[in-house]
Amino acid sequence: MKNKYIYRSKISEAKFREILRLFLLDLTATQVAKITHISRNSINIIFAKIRNRIFEISINSSPIEPEKEEFEADESYFGPRRVHGKRGRGAGSKTIVFGIYKRD
Repeated sequence: MKNKYIYRSKISEAKFREILRLFLLDLTATQVAKITHISRNSINIIFAKIRNRIFEISINSSPIEPEKEEFEADESYFGPRRVHGKRGRGAGSKTIVFGIYKRD
């Protein structure tokens, strides 16, 4: 069967839908490659196309015009300085705080 989602694809539409389902389950490309028996590089390419399409749709449907407005984004990690044996972001008891600020 011809794949109507990816132009000139050599994988079937059913296989693509399975990859999409596994993408939505937040599995890594390596895990999806093992399940679907498709190379990890091909899965990475498909995942990148899916992410780009999600980005395009979110930009087009956003009420904010990013070209005209200025935003700042920042992240911080709060918690103990160091859990013995782990450093930085890997420390288990740190809390991630992410913020977006719109100028004017």
